[in-house]
Amino acid sequence: MQRWRLPQQEKGTTMNQKLYVGGLNAATNDARLREVFSEYGEITEAKVITHRDTGASRGFAFVTYTDEASGEKAISARNSSELDGSTITVNVARPRADADRSR
Repeated sequence: MQRWRLPQQEKGTTMNQKLYVGGLNAATNDARLREVFSEYGEITEAKVITHRDTGASRGFAFVTYTDEASGEKAISARNSSELDGSTITVNVARPRADADRSR
């Protein structure tokens, strides 16, 4: 009987890096976010977070790069920079804290 192994990450390779982008202008959309941040590397996802009832931007987004190096370049270049008239914050996204979701 043959045993299957899950693929292992090779040494020297990097994994995806998800960035938090805060302080967004209400007019900034997914396409604009991807356009600006693609300068720093290959993006797998660029998503402005919207209010579930109104669809209006909540003022923050997440950008996911295929590798950590691209994410670090984007942080260095774009943190505290201007995007669509607003000063943005860019840093590594942290997992959401367990919060009371009964609201």
